[in-house]
Amino acid sequence: MANVTMSRRALARLMIFPLAIILVLAVFAVNNGNRAAKAERAVENSYMHAVEELSLGLDNIKNNLQKGMYTNSISMLSDLSEKLCSDASNAKNSLSRLPVDELDLTDAYKFLSQVGNYSKALAEKCAEGGSLSADEKKNIAALYAYATQLSGNMWEIEQKIENGRITLADVEYSASQLEAGDPVSVTNGFTDFSVSDTSFPTLIYDGPYSDHIMEKKPIMLENKAAIDVSEALRLAKRLSDSSELKLLTQEDGKMPSYVFADDSHTIAVTKAGGMYSYMLSTRKTGKQTITAREAVNRAKDYLSELGIRGLTDSYYEIRNGICVVNLAAEQNGVTMYTDLIKVGVALDNGDVLSFDMRGYLTNHIIRELPQPKISAKFAETLVSGSLAPISTKLCVIPSSGMNEVFCYEVRCTGEQGENILVYLNAETGREEQILILKIGRGGVLTV
Repeated sequence: MANVTMSRRALARLMIFPLAIILVLAVFAVNNGNRAAKAERAVENSYMHAVEELSLGLDNIKNNLQKGMYTNSISMLSDLSEKLCSDASNAKNSLSRLPVDELDLTDAYKFLSQVGNYSKALAEKCAEGGSLSADEKKNIAALYAYATQLSGNMWEIEQKIENGRITLADVEYSASQLEAGDPVSVTNGFTDFSVSDTSFPTLIYDGPYSDHIMEKKPIMLENKAAIDVSEALRLAKRLSDSSELKLLTQEDGKMPSYVFADDSHTIAVTKAGGMYSYMLSTRKTGKQTITAREAVNRAKDYLSELGIRGLTDSYYEIRNGICVVNLAAEQNGVTMYTDLIKVGVALDNGDVLSFDMRGYLTNHIIRELPQPKISAKFAETLVSGSLAPISTKLCVIPSSGMNEVFCYEVRCTGEQGENILVYLNAETGREEQILILKIGRGGVLTV
């Protein structure tokens, strides 16, 4: 038998070859695992987005039905009916995207269809000049009660998902299944969604304030001299002890600004006039030591130090240890809800961690307000008979056409003890807006 010899290089190749195969297989497995994980996350994110949209849609339906119970205006009812049609359609679309093949959602679909169809019928009736009958008012109240239960159940489901008690990926995934786009069925936790026949909102607005108002050209910046970046930086440093502030970007649009940042602050200063636009600090908050009322006072003091006075607080929200206070300009006792500043105050020590003055810069001006053509007492008689007026004050609110309306704000109590705000045109008596006031541990808010 012949002797077989092997060089060191050949021996090394022989040893390395199987290791290389193992390495290649390992890399292949990791890549497949990464693709599967990425696909799984994409599916979960899609489902979670549908859950959030459904929760928001149900909240909108509930709130608009409640407003419909208390409106005393055909035009307002027509607007609410159109919103309900749209909300119901969007909610059905979100529900159809959820992987709940094994769950009987007949009642939920039936409710959403009923709301949409009924709202459409009411809108058509309003367009012809008709008014609500007693039976139609009862129907709206019944739909509202059902929507409240549905919305509450959906809110609980969303909280369970966020807390990890419900997992949207509670199925066996495979890379081929996910990448092929095969349907995935997830029903864990969604059984809570069904509502029996016996039957803290997530949608938060800034009081009677509308974001579209900020599409206007800022009144306070008109004819103001431009400042350079060094002057803007000097102003920004007044709000931060840090010497590390640097120019991050320059914003264009309706309110051109220099934006500076360091590790913990972002501060925007307008190019015209050198006014503060917004500020945000990323500092984490600790245990609460001050009250919401103290936070409101701290917000007012802070703005006073910046030279902004004559404000009244309207609503506030507490979230993650921060009290966000909404302050509006006040002129001769009239609240200007269009001239809004939001200030975030840390509840651990009273530090101001954020503010947003863009609404104020856009709208604030000394106005020539007309004399009301109707009295406060008469305005109270114009609200729905289902409401009991508590107090009345004058205010200015934004309209849908980026204009302003001089109104009476009539705060009322509903039939079930709800706090309802009705806005009546101070010159014509027309019902301009209805808001629901939510008072709870998380703040004083409107929807």
